[in-house]
Amino acid sequence: MTDRFRIVVTDHVSESGLAPLLEDGRFQVTRIDDSATDAFQAALADADGLVVRSATRVTREMLDKGPRLKVVGRAGVGVDNIDLSAATERGIAVLNSPAGNTVAAAELTMALILSVVRRVAEADRSMRAGEWARSRLRGVQLKDRTLGLVGAGRIGSEVANRCRAFGMRVLAYDPYLTAERADDLGLALTGRDEVLAHGDIISLHVPLTDETRHLIDAEALALMKPGAFVVNVSRGGVIDEEALARALTDGHLAGAALDVFESEPLSPESPLLKLPNVVLTPHLGASTVEAQELVAREIAESVRDALALGDLSGSVNSA
Repeated sequence: MTDRFRIVVTDHVSESGLAPLLEDGRFQVTRIDDSATDAFQAALADADGLVVRSATRVTREMLDKGPRLKVVGRAGVGVDNIDLSAATERGIAVLNSPAGNTVAAAELTMALILSVVRRVAEADRSMRAGEWARSRLRGVQLKDRTLGLVGAGRIGSEVANRCRAFGMRVLAYDPYLTAERADDLGLALTGRDEVLAHGDIISLHVPLTDETRHLIDAEALALMKPGAFVVNVSRGGVIDEEALARALTDGHLAGAALDVFESEPLSPESPLLKLPNVVLTPHLGASTVEAQELVAREIAESVRDALALGDLSGSVNSA
């Protein structure tokens, strides 16, 4: 291991958050915010570490162009844009920032919940069209309704806290959550089907894995009570979007609010764009000033410690 490490940073990672690397004389940081450029490829060839957000797909081919890479850091939670198998084969540790965007994602979830149940986006569009459609735009209140939480990690538990403040009951499904931890969080832990069947609002907070891909498919949607709402601020592939569009079109579901999609950017041909009872945002879960600095600082510290100290405790793969 050398005394000086070269780090390539892309995807507009917060510069102030990178202070742990920028202010440490052992690190040379090169920022190239477009990973498709020749300059990025050239810098990667000599890099010990790579830091990305969600825009860059770290493929096997990209890793092969960085023969010195020891660490790939994701300034955010999800690592589905990184080929974990290829990284592991190469002995490259993949690190993420699991805590930095927790509050931002939980707050966006609440914003989407309130927007869809009170039809805020639809009302805004109506007003801009010159209408005054008070009787048509009747929503529902959160008090005394049930939140069905699918995934009760950092973000899910924060959403549960906020929903309880609105007077909601909370049911949770999380196969990795112990009964003791659920009690500590004040969650009623139950099975997936029970959560789907009894939740008035189903909020998804799970990573995208082989097990969770299309976790919410046509069968799962059919289990939901008529008039339920679905909110997703996790990963787009968790929901079968075509099945969701059908459930919204036929009136089984009252509405949906989505921040993430199976393919991003969302295709102009997506049927979701044509539905008035859907609120759509362009993957804004971590898009606050505070969250961007926090995730950048978190990953900068992890990359620093991994390269300079050999601390791989934050690795999400078995490199």
